[in-house]
Amino acid sequence: MIKNRVTPGRVIRTVLPAELADVVALHARARATYYPDGVPQDGTDWTEAWRGALTRPDGRVLCLVEAGRMVGLASFRTPEGVPADEVKLFQFHVDPGHWRRGVGTALHAACVEEWQGDGRRTAVLDVHVDNRRAQGFYRRQGWVPEPAGPGDHHRRMRLVLPGE
Repeated sequence: MIKNRVTPGRVIRTVLPAELADVVALHARARATYYPDGVPQDGTDWTEAWRGALTRPDGRVLCLVEAGRMVGLASFRTPEGVPADEVKLFQFHVDPGHWRRGVGTALHAACVEEWQGDGRRTAVLDVHVDNRRAQGFYRRQGWVPEPAGPGDHHRRMRLVLPGE
């Protein structure tokens, strides 16, 4: 488990349950940027979804805090039915006002460090097909897209974690 990672002006740490409102707000701001016709109302209660992610004993939610403000989030765990050495990145968001400032890169590096420390060998994620900016970010971090099926709204990507 990663300890708080501190660099000048930044801290990467585990999100506290008391920060739920900050998490939900950052998620909403980030998500709004990649739906060209507006965020779909699919019935998901994001407050409850994030509450679950924050309290799961088998998952982690990391955040990057800059100048006292949460500006990045990453939520991951190993879902049931997949190999124990695989981890899934369920949510990864950077506040749009902090794009292109190294927030995502630093947060991603902290995730990879934790996954390697936990003995993970691969990571997977699903990214919205319209979110080209995120797909480009993941490719730069070494993620490889898997073939998409017809009608898929998300693209699966895979990262083989560097060996130690």
